[in-house]
Amino acid sequence: MKDATIIEALQRYLSDAESTLRAGAALAPGLRGGMIITLSGELGAGKTTLVRGMLRRLGWAGAVKSPSYALLEHYLISSLYFYHFDFYRFNDSSEWDTTGFAEYFRRDAICVIEWPERIAGRLPPVDVAAVLTHAAPGRTLMLQARTQAGKACLAAYSAAIV
Repeated sequence: MKDATIIEALQRYLSDAESTLRAGAALAPGLRGGMIITLSGELGAGKTTLVRGMLRRLGWAGAVKSPSYALLEHYLISSLYFYHFDFYRFNDSSEWDTTGFAEYFRRDAICVIEWPERIAGRLPPVDVAAVLTHAAPGRTLMLQARTQAGKACLAAYSAAIV
């Protein structure tokens, strides 16, 4: 990813998996088609749990699993596509060029990407960059808005989390 201007940033301590689910649910109302959300953090930091919270709030009742092996899990919610990518297994960012995943980044889709640093420089502009960091016994969530749509998403998050 290229350096991006941070329009707004928020940080929150999440004590457990349940609070991580709630944080994801709080992000969901601000999500719109065409948005790109990146999730960075070590293995086990709660990235997929955060996504599960988003999807539950958007009305998805089925299973939500990590796309670590498949690279992509997709969900159809009303007339909106939700694509959950995981690029942990990429060894080189050039692997992106052969996947065909660029076609998923559309106005009728929300794209959430775990391990975005593995495809550095290949992504369109990111709306919200999330970083989850272990902070025993829980984790810290840092959210950075990098576009006006991202700023609106963080405003909705702030309103929902209170």
